[in-house]
Amino acid sequence: MSVDKAFREMISAEVQQQLKSFQTTLVRDLSALRALVEGLGPIASLLGVSSPSGRRRGPGRPPGAGRKAGGRRGRRTRLPAGGACAIIGCKRASRTKGYCSAHYQKLRMLSRSDRRPADWKDYAAPQSVTDLVLPRGRAAHKKKDSSGS
Repeated sequence: MSVDKAFREMISAEVQQQLKSFQTTLVRDLSALRALVEGLGPIASLLGVSSPSGRRRGPGRPPGAGRKAGGRRGRRTRLPAGGACAIIGCKRASRTKGYCSAHYQKLRMLSRSDRRPADWKDYAAPQSVTDLVLPRGRAAHKKKDSSGS
């Protein structure tokens, strides 16, 4: 047997001995706490509070719990008349402020960077706003450099 293996076994035995006293104390305290909770059960039922030991919850939520009728998650949005996106040529349904989700994100980005065109207004009529093509890649970088100097 190597010295390393003997040393590991000695350390392991010492740790187990130290933890054994801690484990017995913990088990004793938890059983006393459980007895206290069960003793308070009748008082809790008088106050209208359900006792934790009386009803246990299974693992996870039951299917369909917390969902509204229709099975959709999240907030329902009211579609304006027509229900189409405000951008001309976009065939997706409008979700927020008259725009589909992709064009609404573009609207937010344009608003944040103070580049929002005048015809991109909130709650625009369906198919009434011309799309804005933003430069990408090198063209955007060159345009940014020339406008900044």
